[in-house]
Amino acid sequence: MSTCDRRTFLQTGGAVAATALASRVARADANSRVGIAVIGVNARGREHLGELFKMQDVEVVALCDVDAKVLAERGDWVEQQTGKRPALVGDIRELLQRSDVDAVTIAMPNHWHALAAIWACQHGKDVYVEKPGTHNLFEGRQLVAAAKKYDRIVQHGVQLRSSPAIREAVEHLRNGTIGDVYMARGLVYRWRPSIGKAPDSVAPAHLDWDQWQGPAAERPFSKRFVHYNWHWHWEYGNGDVGNQGVHETDMCLWGLGAGLPSRVNAMGGRFLWDDDKETPELLTTNYYYPETNQMVQFEVRPWITNSEAGATVGNIFYGSEGYMVIKGYGSYEVFLGRDNKPGPKRSAGGELTAHFRNWVDAIRSRDAASLNGPVESAHLSSGLAHLGNIAFRVGRQLEFDPASETFPGDDEANQYLTREYRAPYVVPAEV
Repeated sequence: MSTCDRRTFLQTGGAVAATALASRVARADANSRVGIAVIGVNARGREHLGELFKMQDVEVVALCDVDAKVLAERGDWVEQQTGKRPALVGDIRELLQRSDVDAVTIAMPNHWHALAAIWACQHGKDVYVEKPGTHNLFEGRQLVAAAKKYDRIVQHGVQLRSSPAIREAVEHLRNGTIGDVYMARGLVYRWRPSIGKAPDSVAPAHLDWDQWQGPAAERPFSKRFVHYNWHWHWEYGNGDVGNQGVHETDMCLWGLGAGLPSRVNAMGGRFLWDDDKETPELLTTNYYYPETNQMVQFEVRPWITNSEAGATVGNIFYGSEGYMVIKGYGSYEVFLGRDNKPGPKRSAGGELTAHFRNWVDAIRSRDAASLNGPVESAHLSSGLAHLGNIAFRVGRQLEFDPASETFPGDDEANQYLTREYRAPYVVPAEV
């Protein structure tokens, strides 16, 4: 794409969306297939494709990735699976101008999620965006605004919200099965080894390193970033609280019926390895809600550890009459009274399949209210992770105003609410 074409893309996004909206709705009627493109196809994007293949009313029309080698390999695989080769596009801006793309799924690195989703909304595409939906708090409000302004169906990739077992668990919390719920605890105990050290080097010829960096500050290529270990660098990732952890921060907020907190503190660090990670290996975070007298506790552990109530990744809700354990994405157990008498429990799988099905059904009905993981969850559950990281980075307890979504009078903390964007990869102040 030429510089002129890219400039035109950025200037005319809203106009394109306005003219495309009617045709998008018409194409996704009951007798047609929804044309979907997957953006970012190295790892999680392959899982997206596996789910899309299960749906007869969906067609994978295009793939997009800045790594030409990965893109070609995944194109071959899709052709083997479906008998039809999708279009292979290296530049997201070219992809979003395609008339055969009704919707996109986004499985890029975290620092690209919100911008890619906003651009897609501006160009009349519905969106499935992986967690975390945002890389910082500012991006969350902009994504919500874009979805509303362009009337887009935006599903956040927190698939436990589509688990029948977990939806039943939330009903128990609402109906008082464990009494008055006063605290939610999120657990992320994942095996995260050392990533070693890698120097700066020359980017491989098959990787568009400029586009991979996108909104982030320009810097030399290094194997310490690509393809997975970007998670542990602030420019691109958010540590494990903003990786696996967003499923659990989302569960905490959903279970409590809460939004963003008023007080945050955090403590942690890197204790095991001298490697290239920037984000903490171990992080313990507390969030307080004075208006409801509730708390969220969140903990990330990286290595050999015990479980808590049988869970290593999940949630524990504490109430006046008992507690509930959420294990993974599709299982819960309740224990009641001082004797931990077993209460209701259920296990069920298929939550990721159900989450994609829910998204496509909402595209057809044009009913954003029917989404299990609505765009607001992308802002709030990601935002909780961001607030914990900010408290860790400034090294002290923070007072937060959920109404203005700022730290009143705290310039040091407020600087982490957004970032300096690198043109032309800019999350706009006005979407």
